[in-house]
Amino acid sequence: MRKRVFGLRACVFLALTPVAVCFAQSVSQTAADRSQDERFLKAFLQDFLRGRVGGGDEPVRYSHAWVSLRSGRKRDAIVYLQGPGWCGSGGCVALVLSREQSAFRVVTWITVAQLPIRVLANKSNGWKSIGVWVQGGGVQPGYEAELRFDGSSYPTNPSISPAVRLAGRAVGEAVITSSSERVALYP
Repeated sequence: MRKRVFGLRACVFLALTPVAVCFAQSVSQTAADRSQDERFLKAFLQDFLRGRVGGGDEPVRYSHAWVSLRSGRKRDAIVYLQGPGWCGSGGCVALVLSREQSAFRVVTWITVAQLPIRVLANKSNGWKSIGVWVQGGGVQPGYEAELRFDGSSYPTNPSISPAVRLAGRAVGEAVITSSSERVALYP
């Protein structure tokens, strides 16, 4: 059972004074919950990638971010894979995953993603857009592409349509950068 506090308001009455000090407690997740989420994600990735190109027991590492792409809950994950078979001259593979109970559903497999990966303020079909850097593999200079949700997935290649080349800097938050922690997929 998860122990969460959902926006409760608590008041502390100070002794000797008629003053009540109130504070709001934010939604929090215990360290045990976060650790369990991390284990679920790693186990899912090991199982999902096993048998695929680059999905053996090779030195694969991944960076990830828990994000809120649609409902305000951080139930989705963006994963950036690095290692043999997962990267080429145009970038590496990124996955957009939707958390469903103790499992994940692959929403999109992005083939040539470069860092940083950002969650943008723009929305399409109820989901926030994702910003991915595009460079290499013949693309010079680099640019940021906006990946818009089409109702079932995001574009799989940010360098071609329906991905949109951004002319300026869109409002959003970097969720995976070159300095993000990289976790060994195996063991």
